Order: sequence, then structure tokens, then C-alpha cells
Amino acid sequence: GNMSECILVADDDREIVKAIAILLEREGYKVLPAYDGLEALDLLAQNQIQLILMDVMMPRMDGLSAIMKIRERRNIPIIVLSAKSEDTDKVLGLSMGADDYVTKPYNSQELVARVKSHLRRYTRLGDINAVSASKEFKSGRLSYHAEERVLYADGESVRLTATETKIVDLFMRNLGRVFSAEEIYRRVWEEDAFAPENTVMVHIRRIREKIELNPKEPEYLKVVWGIGYKIEKM
Repeated sequence: GNMSECILVADDDREIVKAIAILLEREGYKVLPAYDGLEALDLLAQNQIQLILMDVMMPRMDGLSAIMKIRERRNIPIIVLSAKSEDTDKVLGLSMGADDYVTKPYNSQELVARVKSHLRRYTRLGDINAVSASKEFKSGRLSYHAEERVLYADGESVRLTATETKIVDLFMRNLGRVFSAEEIYRRVWEEDAFAPENTVMVHIRRIREKIELNPKEPEYLKVVWGIGYKIEKM
């Protein structure tokens, strides 16, 4: 890991925070602990943080509310920690703006792998701020500038998280091509998933809400039943 990369771990269970901190510090990351949602927001405001691991059930402000607050201003990667039984938490967490989730009791290697994968992607996206001769992919109201990794809808830049950007990047570079949920997951999260449909679907829904005039009847980001998703070539 990179010494300068700082990770915020928010969970009201101090033992879990301690265990995760030990795990991540061993990888060379700096860890800031928070034990409730408000504390997490305070730490985020005062420190340079590259990634957040966030429990759902916390006092003073639950994880989902905290995620919504963070997403109003930041596109930093957020991974939700949720108990195995709380399947609805995962989907809610993702729809509120998290990038991924890890179930508790977590597997140490899996947790570290997820953290690394999201940091890699975020750093790559974050670094791309030099506006160079842009490769542009256009479809109707949408225009995607590949070098800057920015999507425009009707000339306005669309606020996307790093994960959403990577999905859009895949679709806009391959207009009209259909990708299965498995393939989207593999290319975007850079690992295989056992059941990626739910995770991918939630991200698709969020992108639709940001780019479609009527997300219920999308004209761009289409589902091809039984096969997958695509952005129409217009």
C-alpha cells in the first residue's frame, strides 16, 4: 500500500474497527477510526481521506444517512460493511451511493482486495484532470470525453461516482453493444462475483436517474432482457 493513502473505518463495534485497522495498517495504509456517522463526517471534513469503509447500523447517524451526506459533495469510494443477514442493507447502501459492500464476518483477503481495487480505480480517475485533446464518444444528448472521464448530458457535466464513471466509460466506448451483468462486474470491479446482478442493477438505476429525462422509460441506458445492458447509439 501507499503510506499516504488514508482510509476511514466507521463502525460502532470497536473490536471490528480495531481488527480492520490492524489489517489495513499491515498493508501500509493509514487508518482513521470513527464510531458513529457524525464522527465519520467530521473526520472526512478535516482529513485527506481516499476511501471509506462504513457500517450501516450506527448511533447518532446511521451509515446510509452518512453516505447520502458524503455523496452530496464527494465521489470518494465507499464500501459498506453489512451483516450477512441484512441483504436489504447492501442494496440500500448501494442505492444511496456506496460503490461496493463486504459482508460481516468479512474475509480478510477479500476486504483487502476490495480496498485495493477501489483505491486503484479512484486514484486513476482522480489523476485524470489534464484536459487533453479529448476522444469524444457521442450519442444523442450524451457526450463522453474519454481522456477526462467526464460524461455530459445536454452539455452539462453529470456528477458520477468512480464506479458509475467506469460503467459509463465501458458503455460509451462500445455504443450499442450489450454487456451482461457478469461482464460489467468483471470489467468494472476487476474481479469475479458470485451474483453480480443486484449490484450492477442498482448502479444502472443510479446512472439512469442522472442521465435520462424519464428514468422509468430510458431512451439511452437500455436493458436487453435475459442478456444485459447497453447505451443506445443514436
